[in-house]
Amino acid sequence: MPVPIQVAFKPIDKPEIGVNNYQGFMPGKSEVLKKGANPYDARPLESDIRIDHDVEITIRDGCRLYADIYRPADVPDGGKLPAVVSWSCYGKKYSALHMLPICVWNCCVPREALSGLEKFEGLDPVVWCPRGYAIVSVDSRGTGNSDGSIPLMGSQDAEDCYDVIEVLAAMPWSNGKVGMAGNSALAIIQWHVASLQPPHLAAIAPWEGSGDIYREQFCRGGVFSMSNFDLITKFIIKTNNPGGGIEDMAEMYRRSPVSNAYWADKRPDMTKIKIPVYISGSDFSSIHTMGSVRAWLELPHDNKWIRWASYQEWYELYCVKSADAELHQYFERYLKGVENGWEKTPKVRWSALQFGDREAIDDIEFADFPIPGTEYREFHLGSSGMNETARSVDEVVKYNSEDAKSIAEFTYTFPQKSRLIGLPKAVLYMSCPSHDDMNVFVILRKRDKNGKLLMHLTFPFSAVPSHVKSIDDIPEKEQASLNLHLGSVGVLRASHRKFDPERSIHPQFPFHPHTEQQKIPPGEVVKLEIGIWSMGVDFDEGESISVQVGGTFPSIAEYTTFSVPRPESEKNKGEHRIHCGPEHPSSIILPFVPL
Repeated sequence: MPVPIQVAFKPIDKPEIGVNNYQGFMPGKSEVLKKGANPYDARPLESDIRIDHDVEITIRDGCRLYADIYRPADVPDGGKLPAVVSWSCYGKKYSALHMLPICVWNCCVPREALSGLEKFEGLDPVVWCPRGYAIVSVDSRGTGNSDGSIPLMGSQDAEDCYDVIEVLAAMPWSNGKVGMAGNSALAIIQWHVASLQPPHLAAIAPWEGSGDIYREQFCRGGVFSMSNFDLITKFIIKTNNPGGGIEDMAEMYRRSPVSNAYWADKRPDMTKIKIPVYISGSDFSSIHTMGSVRAWLELPHDNKWIRWASYQEWYELYCVKSADAELHQYFERYLKGVENGWEKTPKVRWSALQFGDREAIDDIEFADFPIPGTEYREFHLGSSGMNETARSVDEVVKYNSEDAKSIAEFTYTFPQKSRLIGLPKAVLYMSCPSHDDMNVFVILRKRDKNGKLLMHLTFPFSAVPSHVKSIDDIPEKEQASLNLHLGSVGVLRASHRKFDPERSIHPQFPFHPHTEQQKIPPGEVVKLEIGIWSMGVDFDEGESISVQVGGTFPSIAEYTTFSVPRPESEKNKGEHRIHCGPEHPSSIILPFVPL
């Protein structure tokens, strides 16, 4: 059931014909696009495709939602198809062709890789209809011409999607099996609806899907941020409903900066998911990494597969042929019942990033994750760096929390080639003389043998623009979090430091309930256990890991912010102190795995 709390909504603009590929309201319109047609001057159709526009689906509370249904046009009478649902509030005709041009390098996705029929982050009908699938792109509640106001990634969205799945399964052309696929928003909804167990939802493929948008997006570590959501609600999401709008995350946080029933509703119960799941994730998503990890750990069955990627999610979805072939094999098995050997697919495959101009090592097979035999080695922090010998002298390392360039840095140089894959954790004893709270950010950077800080390119060098032969060639204006990964990050607001071992997915990743704020008398030392998001990195002999602690999220800033500045009470103030030594053994715990 939807949450028993009044939800704040903010207004959004109406769609305009020709903007974001909105084409107007066309209920009852059906057409067949012929093989070879190329409506967006991009990828031509490989077969005849029937499109039923704005198909009305009435859900349990009477709201009318509208979907575009793409089917192969040559299915004989009585032929049955599985359906794959693409669900989000971005607009059902808003495609990757319309989104990617606002991204650096178009995310290296060439125009000819897309047809323009695909819902952004969803499967392309030009690819999947010839394979014998119906692709269903839905305008979720409140989006476009669908009734209501727009809920975000909670039980209301899940119930609506549940109802749509059951209606689709009963349609004359359906074989009764429905799947879901897609990245980001299209992946997040999959966790929620699958936990409700719709009878005809047969398999899901959440690639890069957050599992808790309080802890992983808007209030990561207890620190509120609108991230890129302002941009999305200003330019992309639209409604035709008078008085309609979208959930106002900033206002809901103002009403309750700690977790309540509203925020708890954004965390699906993954232990209730009973169907096959094909997960994909990466180290470098700023939102989705830990949703993929938690799902793997909490799914209560063995019909699950996880594959860790070294490429940006949209590039992988639309350009990596092996990923597409695997997804096809997976859905053939579970939506069509084809005995094709999918079950022999390795359960766990991971990537080891190399950083710099070296390509990652992909598809490393393991028996489980975290990897059996992982050695969690503790490195003690101090002014001289970090090492495995406990400190004998108490000392303090300081940084200016209001200056993004001011950090505390601790470095360890590897005496031999090492592989770190898994969940790192920082244990920091900290104080602030001039404020009753601290927003603390920890990032794990890699340095080469000469001490140079390195980055990972999230696209293959073969796909990037011709002027880029090396990461060093990338102009500053072309540097963004979409194409460059700095390292894995952990975040914690000190007043949210309480954690619950019983709910932690792993001792290396503490679960913070975020249900109360424990402010700190200025100058008092407190212990912070900060789970750092999953990493997979190789280090050669002589290369180093640099643990950097600061007062600002360590990323390449590229988003224009439309929201008002955060209140002064939420901002850092003055000097932060990290206490090290016998009395306050600050440390970093790193996951070493056999090479």
